[in-house]
Amino acid sequence: MQRVIVVGGGLAGVRAVEALRSKGYEGALTLVSAERHLPYDRPPLSKAVLAGESDDTTVDADWDSLRCDLLLGERATGLRLAEPGRGGVVASTAGDLPFDGLVIATGAAPVTLPGDGRQHVLRTIDDARDLRSRLSGGARIVIIGAGWIGAEVATTAAARSCAVTVVEAADTPLANAIGPEVGALTAPWYAEAGVELRTGVKVAEVRDGGVLLAGGEEIPADVVVAGIGVRPDLSWLEGSGLLLERGVVTDAAFRAHQGEEEPGSARPDVVAVGDCAAWWSGRYGRRLLVEHWDTALNAPDVAAAALLGQDAAYDAAPYFWSEQFGRMVQYAGSHAASERLVHRGDPSGRKWAVVWLTGDRLDAILTVDRPRDLVQARRIIAAGTPVDPDAVADPEVPVRQAVRP
Repeated sequence: MQRVIVVGGGLAGVRAVEALRSKGYEGALTLVSAERHLPYDRPPLSKAVLAGESDDTTVDADWDSLRCDLLLGERATGLRLAEPGRGGVVASTAGDLPFDGLVIATGAAPVTLPGDGRQHVLRTIDDARDLRSRLSGGARIVIIGAGWIGAEVATTAAARSCAVTVVEAADTPLANAIGPEVGALTAPWYAEAGVELRTGVKVAEVRDGGVLLAGGEEIPADVVVAGIGVRPDLSWLEGSGLLLERGVVTDAAFRAHQGEEEPGSARPDVVAVGDCAAWWSGRYGRRLLVEHWDTALNAPDVAAAALLGQDAAYDAAPYFWSEQFGRMVQYAGSHAASERLVHRGDPSGRKWAVVWLTGDRLDAILTVDRPRDLVQARRIIAAGTPVDPDAVADPEVPVRQAVRP
């Protein structure tokens, strides 16, 4: 392999560059990024950057020693593949870029709502800086979506003395992420922070000066923020022959499938990582699309190994965190197929957790200001060690001591 192109300048892209070099790749290496900035971390955008505590989250990478050509402010526009194992060409605004190894790390783009009014999103550092400049005291801020991003933006806007209204189509915050029963436990946090939370309400369109709800009511706003999720950025891959279903469909080593998903259809010379990769998890027996920092940080090591012809597989349990309304919320695992939910502590208090179980298997945990619980449970989830359900429900018993002998 003599020429590798990495398309995408987020964390997954830069970690792929580093992993390739650390594993001995000596050929030409080019990173193509639509943004003009050097690769940077995104989690602080809705936290420290929005709050004005930081203005630079650039990833600490030694580009000289990495010997990587940076094409910043250039966008991939198409992909022409040769036979599997023989690379192809990335079409871009900088011209055609031939390769014999390709890393797809183009991430995701925010979803927006109908309407001619301005909708602010929070995906890039420029987005964060722009929105921050508008969060002045007394400004009327309407946030559409009570997910992770919506809650974090509401936290900062309220702290800056804005008049904040959060509109959520589901009946509770975080219903899609952690389920309505647990999501409902976070609803009181909004009122506590002086934020008006309106659930079960759909937005018809965004207009100049506010939003129009599905029932005809208008909510006036100086700033409207859309926080209703993201979709993988795949438009440049249309017609390439790669299998695209919500993301780039890959095997457990992040090798992209071409045509139908079947044995032998994964290309050895194309991998996908980060928010745009729908990868096969042997742990959960299904495909996962994990749009969080932890996967973008760790998965590129496996993808780089696969691209270099080494045996590799990624099977980590998902992990993410959120800082909202003065609380650190952390989640590890996957509760999609769990049998039951167990409370660990009083959710009306400041520190509590919930765990999802299937029999005596700990599938997932969500903690609120209980970081030790999270660390210990994460190890148990990774190992698949059985637990005593009664012990794990007792907040006075360390999670590690709930393991069955």
